Amino acid sequence: MRPQQVGMFPFALFMGIVLSLNVFSQDKIKFGKVDPKDFSKTGFEQDTGAHAVIISDIGEASFESERVNGLVLVFKRHTRIRILDKNGYDAATVKIHYYKGETDENKLKDIKATTYNLEGTKVVETKMDSKSIFTDKIDKKGDVVQKFTLPAVKEGSIIEYTYTLATPYKMRLHPWQFQSTNYPTIYNRYEVTVPEFYEYIFLRSGYIPVKENKSQGHQSLTIAYDEENAYGGKTGHTQYYTINSVTNIYKWEAENVPALREEEFTTSIWNHVSMIQFQLSAYRYPDQPVKPVLGTWGKLYEELKKSEYFGDGLDKNNGFLGDKVDELIKGLTDDTAKARRIYNYVRSNFTCTSHDDLYLSQSLKAIYSSHSGNDADINLLLVAMLRRAGLNVYPLILSTRDNGVTYEMYPMVGRFNYTIAALNTGEEWYFLDASEPYLGFGHLDYTCYNGHARIMSPEVIPVSLDPNTLLEAKSTYVTLVGDSGKIKGSFSQKPTYYESCKMRADIVKNGKDAYFKPIAKNFSMETTISNAEISDMDDYEVPLSVKYDFEMTPDDAGMLYLNPMLMEAYKSNPFKSLERRYPVEMPYLMDEVYTLNLIVPEGYVIEELPKSTMVKLNEDEGQFQYLIQKNENTIQFRCRVQLNKATFTPDDYSTLRDFFDLIVKKQSEQIVLKKKA
Repeated sequence: MRPQQVGMFPFALFMGIVLSLNVFSQDKIKFGKVDPKDFSKTGFEQDTGAHAVIISDIGEASFESERVNGLVLVFKRHTRIRILDKNGYDAATVKIHYYKGETDENKLKDIKATTYNLEGTKVVETKMDSKSIFTDKIDKKGDVVQKFTLPAVKEGSIIEYTYTLATPYKMRLHPWQFQSTNYPTIYNRYEVTVPEFYEYIFLRSGYIPVKENKSQGHQSLTIAYDEENAYGGKTGHTQYYTINSVTNIYKWEAENVPALREEEFTTSIWNHVSMIQFQLSAYRYPDQPVKPVLGTWGKLYEELKKSEYFGDGLDKNNGFLGDKVDELIKGLTDDTAKARRIYNYVRSNFTCTSHDDLYLSQSLKAIYSSHSGNDADINLLLVAMLRRAGLNVYPLILSTRDNGVTYEMYPMVGRFNYTIAALNTGEEWYFLDASEPYLGFGHLDYTCYNGHARIMSPEVIPVSLDPNTLLEAKSTYVTLVGDSGKIKGSFSQKPTYYESCKMRADIVKNGKDAYFKPIAKNFSMETTISNAEISDMDDYEVPLSVKYDFEMTPDDAGMLYLNPMLMEAYKSNPFKSLERRYPVEMPYLMDEVYTLNLIVPEGYVIEELPKSTMVKLNEDEGQFQYLIQKNENTIQFRCRVQLNKATFTPDDYSTLRDFFDLIVKKQSEQIVLKKKA
């Protein structure tokens, strides 16, 4: 579960505003206590980026005794928000995510929500009716979203709500978000009280300062005990014990927090939002040995290997695959050749229905019969077929870029969301994803390059899928020559590998003509395309090759303006924000080379050429070359844009942005030719 998502607010302005907000005293914010002075203008009204402001967001988590379930985790939240304009009305719709459980052990209760409006000098309250609360979604995993919208909301309203969640699942200590992805926050506090017999790992993220305080207290707690499950169980003969426990009390506070807006070139905003998450690591009950909960990578491997939703069927005979596997590998002796044949068959004959799954949704036999399934279905079937062929192959679990990072130290399977195949030929590993219809053997989509992953072999081998190891190269060659008042040219390009994958998909769907038809419109003058061809459509392991001839018709003016980049120039800077508070995470390295040879049309002379430029990005992290020279009636031009690393720190952002500003400006410059007198 992810915390409630609550865009970017100029930090300097934000700080200047909130320093004057003495009207909000955090010690005095109590539910239902709203004063007319709380509606005083805050200064946010003059900033179009802040459509609402979170006045306070306060959470508490603790353990309480309950007769039926023993100890339960209780989470309470109280949030107060000022609505500044109509674009902030979304803040009045609240979604509460929680796990319902198989028998409704989890309880969402004590929901109160009120809207306050100032009418004259009087604060008018409008309370939400309990009938306005409804279930927005329940999925097959038991995750629930309860939803409500506060009434009578208008510009200037103050809204607040509070609720309580109770759960017997000790694993689900509620995470907390110190920073919103929509609105700035004036005050944020989270307090967690944990008995000494529960041990949690704290997982922190984000960059804003958060003040932390730890203290100890005491609490009398009643614990359920049975002989079968020891403390916390309730299936056998249950006894109850009252224990006076030492408690660890953690309090985190953050003030004047700007919102964190998601920008381009971000893996997942949740890697960077300031928040804290918890993972139960061990039980330390009185007079009992320590009981680890988190386990080890080896234990996770054993669990997944035995799971009917993952590895249980991989080592079985799977006789239903025999005839097809024998047919595919017939006459082949090389293991890589066998694997390639089986991989190509699965990729080309099975349809993927979703790309965000770690586990099987059906049996291997059902997948084989239906020729469809999710990514895990298809790739675990691939593993089974490769094993049937006698090859050394294992599942590999990873987290895609938009799912967030995993932790090499902690075997937290819930952080993973994708399964592929890892083939070991004895000489090297090949990572295979047959759920993507246009990926070649040994290629993964760039979304899989998100750091730490694990091969589910007995050794549970760690793998780093690093975008800094992934290079996307493009080469373009253009010739231009004047002929009878026309400018004729030829275009030849090898797009990047991932561009080629997308182009294959588009061409299969819409046809080659649909790909070439819009190209002529991208030229700066009337242009016709001829002799268009695309090569290597069926070889998914290499980029495509695109070629065509074109003919441009200049107007009758005495000057001819020609951009040497034609339609391949960067039209705008991909880095638009003036500042950035978290890293730029490019999906791969890049190397784009563009070459032009131009024979000046008869009757024209060179009036003006752009100047050559060479710029390095932080010495060795990238370069931009813009080289042009003339020789009698010939112009030779070469442009190269190269990035040698994928991830840039916030401190590097302004340099990176300036680098692309220069590229955009330079690539817009034109060659000027003048008609001879």
